[in-house]
Amino acid sequence: MKIGVFVGSFDPFTVGHDSIVTRALGLFDRLVIGVVGDQVHKPDMAPATERMRAIQELYADEPRIEVKPYYGLAVDFAKEQGAYYIIKGVRSVKDFEYEREQADINRQIGGIETVLLFAEPQYASVSSSMVRELQHFGRNVDEFLPKKK
Repeated sequence: MKIGVFVGSFDPFTVGHDSIVTRALGLFDRLVIGVVGDQVHKPDMAPATERMRAIQELYADEPRIEVKPYYGLAVDFAKEQGAYYIIKGVRSVKDFEYEREQADINRQIGGIETVLLFAEPQYASVSSSMVRELQHFGRNVDEFLPKKK
């Protein structure tokens, strides 16, 4: 069974994240979405249980997806899940360089491969931080948040 993990803070989980999950399902038998636990000190980050609940509701009808909290290194989380692959989304050259470095280290310290999925053009500018900023200024962000299928 090919298992992939898709990890992030997902604060919030956006249409870009959903696109990566949907496309990754075509590559893997099982997908574990790892939500960064509450140990990360980001200002105003929603609790992990709240972020997880939103993702679980979105994929409630997809038995191949599991949503779990994770603490520590993504490579260790992947091993705990029996996965040999970490899935990452890439929107830009800046993202690519960062993820390439992480992929090299993850392969070196854990033997875990990284699968990069490039953002679909319509989602290349969508980020959780952009959505949070729009929310902060009272803007409706529904178009950037996925709907249950």
